[in-house]
Amino acid sequence: MYVNVTNTKVIHSPTLNTVIMVEDLLSSMDESVITIAELKKRLPKQINHNTLKVILEYLERSNKIAVTLKGITWVHNTNQNLKNAIAKGLEI
Repeated sequence: MYVNVTNTKVIHSPTLNTVIMVEDLLSSMDESVITIAELKKRLPKQINHNTLKVILEYLERSNKIAVTLKGITWVHNTNQNLKNAIAKGLEI
């Protein structure tokens, strides 16, 4: 946990296990979009809301999820053929 001296406000830092738990759930869900409330319900352990927001921000910055007004969508793709096509810049 990190303490910001100027505001004396505690910022919740997620553990690696918590980040992996959220990432695994999002990557394996059947639905295309999930809300934060639904995500919290499906997690195997309860998680602090601010900690979850930090995790979601990290996953969005690393291009693994897209966060919209409708919810959260897993967008990370590990398909090597897709990566090769993008790298070659093949236009249709």
